Amino acid sequence: MCNYHWDHIEEEDDYGIDDTDDGMVGEHHEQGVGDSDPVDGDYWQTNDKMPDTSSVDARKGKDIQGIPWERLAITRENYRQARLEQYKNYENVPKSSEEAIKDCNPTEKDGMYYEFRQNTRSVESTILHFQLRNLVWATSKHDVYLMSICSIRHWSVMSGVDTEVVNIKGHVAPTEKHPRSLLEGFSQTQVSSFAVKDNLLVAGGFQGEIICKHLDREGISFCCRTTYDDNAITNAVEIFSTSSGAVHFIASSNDSGVRDYDMERFQLCKHFQFKWPVNHTSLSPDGKVAVIVGDDPDGLLIDAKSGETLHSMKGHRDYSFASAWSPDGLTFATGNQDKTCRIWDVRNLSKSVHVLRGNLGAIQSIRFTSDGRFISMAEPADFVHIFDVKSDYNRRQELDFFGEISGMSFSPDTDALFVGVCDRVYGSLLQFGRL
Repeated sequence: MCNYHWDHIEEEDDYGIDDTDDGMVGEHHEQGVGDSDPVDGDYWQTNDKMPDTSSVDARKGKDIQGIPWERLAITRENYRQARLEQYKNYENVPKSSEEAIKDCNPTEKDGMYYEFRQNTRSVESTILHFQLRNLVWATSKHDVYLMSICSIRHWSVMSGVDTEVVNIKGHVAPTEKHPRSLLEGFSQTQVSSFAVKDNLLVAGGFQGEIICKHLDREGISFCCRTTYDDNAITNAVEIFSTSSGAVHFIASSNDSGVRDYDMERFQLCKHFQFKWPVNHTSLSPDGKVAVIVGDDPDGLLIDAKSGETLHSMKGHRDYSFASAWSPDGLTFATGNQDKTCRIWDVRNLSKSVHVLRGNLGAIQSIRFTSDGRFISMAEPADFVHIFDVKSDYNRRQELDFFGEISGMSFSPDTDALFVGVCDRVYGSLLQFGRL
């Protein structure tokens, strides 16, 4: 993945559309959906003072993000069309999406699986690297963790309270003593990815930092640096339990390494090196194999114990940034900058069994529900697609909104889907509920 920050991309490419008469939505990286000259002085308030949108409001016709289209000089339909036509997808391989679209399966956009419940404006979700979008995690239908500027925060759906969990703006150091833990900690860590599962939070940084915190304890449990390589960004973190019940996590790094840590002893157990930067790793439900994707069009299926490559998956045209296993342990998905998500069957990896298409850009986040019924894939902005697995991926629901997507997460019981929206004016946390 690219070894530079969000603001570098803003300077390199004009990702936006031309301003409308009212200045609506200039550049979608530099300006938010509502960044414009005030249409109504009373309406354009700071984000934390803008009202939330409920399901009742939406049923009455209010925009789910609270965008006052009736006061703007452009309709929602026209702005959507402009975004579709002018959004520039970042590609490492030129014209990769043009080639990939030829492989895509036609699908019916008639599904309705998750309905809108709430848009919470007081929760500001942020992104530090334009290609890394796994910054929203739900541990229950009532508890969501997300990155917000310089801290990882917890949002309680029940109480409506936003609580800081880890502040990484200043100095972060462990309060527990463990072998190989950096007791001096880190200063001004920039979190590139994190994961939360049960009572464990693991955050990775741009300089290879790893910060571990048990949510039921005070302070930080463990700090380490995965690598001192110049190309050290922690691209993804996945927490899992072994067959014996031990808690581990896997860190995927831009130094081409994949590292497995035992969180019982806070020790590095395995370290596998590959030929290209690893952007995401997903362990199979039985823990025997793992999917590796990164800065190469081909993905890898490896033996999780030895690191041996079992198969190379060919089909994508660009670099991949997302992967996920179905709970059935037989199928998995990979997301790519060629705007596609490919579904693979481990029983026959000669080619993908389905190729699912996005609208605007790269597929940078993928999630299956815990019952395996649905899979969701998120683009960099505006769209999250939910496919019905039982329909053989032929039917889908499209969640359509405006703003960069920081991440998405199903609750473990599948009842809720949360989507983080990063935008200067309309940044929020969207919540949908299963029907």
